[in-house]
Amino acid sequence: MKLSSPSIRVALAALFFLVLVLMSGCKPQSVSADPVVRGAHLVTKVAMCQDCHSPRLADGQFDPENWLAGSPLGFQPLMEMPWSPVAPPIAGLPTLTDEEAFTFLTTGALPEGRRPLPPMPEYRFAPDEANDVIAYLKSLE
Repeated sequence: MKLSSPSIRVALAALFFLVLVLMSGCKPQSVSADPVVRGAHLVTKVAMCQDCHSPRLADGQFDPENWLAGSPLGFQPLMEMPWSPVAPPIAGLPTLTDEEAFTFLTTGALPEGRRPLPPMPEYRFAPDEANDVIAYLKSLE
C-alpha cells in the first residue's frame, strides 16, 4: 500500500483534523503572579473546597456570607465507615497554623499525624501550591 493511496490520505487528514480539534480546547491560561489569586483558583476550581466547606442557600447556591465558613454535609456514606458529617470552617484557617496547614496540604497529615476522615481527601499539593492555598484562605479572615 502506497502512502499516496486515497484511503491513507483520508485517514491522515482525519487524524490531523482530530488533533486540531483536540488542541483547540487546550489553550493555556494565564497564571497570575499573585499567590492569593492562584490560591483562589486552586481552592475553587481544583480542590473545590466550597462543595463541602460552604453552606448553601434554599435555592442550592452557595451562601456568599458564609463562604468556606464550614457546613454540615448534605450527604452520607451508604455503608458503615468512619465519617465526618460536618466540614469545618477553613476561611482564615481558624483550626490550623500555617505550618500545620502546609503539612496537611502537602502530605495529607493533620497535627499529630492524624488523617482526615472521609469524605475529606488527603491532598498532595506541591509546596508552592500549598503556600498559595494558605495565602488565599488567610485572606478570607
